[in-house]
Formats: sequence, C-alpha cells, structure tokens
Amino acid sequence: EEVKTLKVFSFAEWCLWNAATDMENFQRNFSTGEVEVEGSTIYHKTEYRERRNHYAFYTVNTEIQGYDTDRESFIGLYNEFAEPEAVMEGKPRNSFAHGWSPIASHYIEVTLQPGESRDLIFLLGYVENEQDKKFSAKKVINKEKAHQLIAQFDTTEKVDAAFAELNQYWDNLLNIFTVKSGNDKLDRMVNIWNQYQCMITFCMSRSASFFESGIGRGMGFRDSNQDLVGFVHQIPTRARQRIIDIASTQFPDGGCYHQYQPLTKRGNNDIGGGFNDDPCWLIFGTVAYIKETGDFSILAEQVPFDNQPGTEVSLFEHLKISMNHVINNLGPHKLPLIGRADWNDCLNLNCFSWDPNESFQTTENKGEGSKAESLMIAGLFVV
Repeated sequence: EEVKTLKVFSFAEWCLWNAATDMENFQRNFSTGEVEVEGSTIYHKTEYRERRNHYAFYTVNTEIQGYDTDRESFIGLYNEFAEPEAVMEGKPRNSFAHGWSPIASHYIEVTLQPGESRDLIFLLGYVENEQDKKFSAKKVINKEKAHQLIAQFDTTEKVDAAFAELNQYWDNLLNIFTVKSGNDKLDRMVNIWNQYQCMITFCMSRSASFFESGIGRGMGFRDSNQDLVGFVHQIPTRARQRIIDIASTQFPDGGCYHQYQPLTKRGNNDIGGGFNDDPCWLIFGTVAYIKETGDFSILAEQVPFDNQPGTEVSLFEHLKISMNHVINNLGPHKLPLIGRADWNDCLNLNCFSWDPNESFQTTENKGEGSKAESLMIAGLFVV
C-alpha cells in the first residue's frame, strides 16, 4: 500500500447553438467559438456578446491544475478521441479557444492515501439571462445564475439529495400502475421499462433522433396524440396541456400541421400539413384522456387555430371539425382521401415531383384531381 496520485481529465465538446448550421457552415463556425475560464469553471459564451442571451458552463467542485478549451490542442492534430494527446502525455495544454472547435476539459491531480476515497462533482449547466441583464460590467457576462446553479450541487450531500429527489419522482410515477404476475421479467418490463419509455415519448414524442436530424423535424401531431395513451395515467395534467398544444396547431378547415416545435408550440412550416389521418388522432388522444381522468371540462377549453389570437373555439368544436375534415375529403369510392399520406408516411401516393433531389416530406401534393384513398383513415374514422 502506498500513496497514489491520479491524473483526472474531464471532457465536453460545445455545440455552437444551431444543430443544422453546426454541421454545415464551417467557414463561419470555425471563427465564432469563444470561452472563458474562471477558477474551476469553463464558460462557453460563443456569440453571447453579439446576439445571444444564453451561455453554458462546465465546472468541478475542486481546484484544478490545468484545462483545455481547444479541441485540436487537447486531442492532437489528425488524432482521435480514443487517444487524446493531452491524456496520453498526462499534461494539459491550457489552451484557449478563439474560434475553431471549443471544448471544456479540466485537469485535476488527486492524491489518495491508502484506503482513502474522494468524490468529484462535475456539473454541466446552461443559463439564459434577460436581455437587459446580460452583462455585470462592460463586456463581462452576467454569471449570477451560473453561480447559483453551481452552489446547488457543489457537495456530495447536495448531489445525493438531488438524486434521492429524482428517485422519489420516478417512484411516484411508476407506482401509479403496477403488475404482480409472478414473472419477475414481465413485472420489470411492465412496471418499469415500458412506463419509462412511455414517459420518454411524452418528452420527445417519436421524433427522429436529434443527433441524426438536428432540430428540423419537431414533434409529430399524429405521434403525440398516439403517445398520450401510454402516459396519461402518469401525468394527466401535463397530458391535458399537450392536447391543448396540439389542437392549437390545427387549421380552421380541420387540417393541421404534421409536426410542431415543442418549445415555441408552433406548427412546422417546412413540412406543412395535408396528412389526412392527422385530424382523427386528435379525437383519439382526447378520448383517451377523458376515459382515464373523467375530465370532460377539457372539451370546453378555448383553443385557437394555428395559434392565432382571436380564433379560439372550444376543443369540442375542434373535434367536430376534425370529423368533418374526413367527411369533406372523400374520393371516388366515398373513402377518405389520403392527402399526402395516411399513417404510413412513406406511401405519399399523391406526392408528385419532377425533382429527384426534392424531399418526399416537403414537396407539394398534386392538387386538383387527386384520387388516392385510404382504407386506414376509413378504419380510424369508424373506430
């Protein structure tokens, strides 16, 4: 047994605040990165002085012996993440990013006596400031909220308490519905993992991976209504608000945006509407909510069209318009017209384009004379 000194390197790579242009506009991106180091906290403040009111930070609750904020300096030219040069050589570069790819890496030397243990708390955070409170002095970013966040989790006891609170939150959610079948694997799947996944679909809908597609897709109108069935018993109040948010993206004729952005609660103009099964799913989701909660008052809730003030009607009226949208869009066999697609988005039977580079999701439909019908929408309408 002997005294040991360990060299600890942390690592986080900063985004540049826009998932799409981060991957495309390198000419600009490689010129904008900006960081600041204050004690054991590394701040990412790219574009904060110019046009943003938010920044991020990465901190650790101990004194550091070095740092890196430039990716190439830390990893090495033409090197890879598996063997960053700073780690392999056991010493930081104390690099300071001006443009290029900003990162946050702490270097800490930890000396332990035989049998001794020590906790280190690394905290990654994000802060938004009011426009008139961006700076604490000329060109000095206002770090007050960051300091408050750091103080909430700067000891092992505080972190343990936060995890205990998180555990209690999940216990409360998962104890609402439980099964005891005598089969441990089935019980674990139904009582924990299935309900956990349903909660994730509430948070993310069944949106395509944000890592794969960035922020462009948003949350599906159809998907979000379907997902209500899985989590309404856990969070009925939030499910109620989700229905209102979804209905607020509907059009006066009963059609709706196929997707919407959960932060702005606005319909996604890039994709548009015309997926003729979508209105039916609003009925489906609302019925699921009422069956679970018995809350018929939601039907009287005043909800706008396309989030336009002054257009509010009751949610019940939205549901009637959804029904009429199917009735008013029938094909030659008196079956519902598919529009751009029904539940299977890849059908797009009425989606015509002469441009091989045009996305099937964003191209306009062939308008007059569209005849494609959907048995799927017909079945959903009857149910």
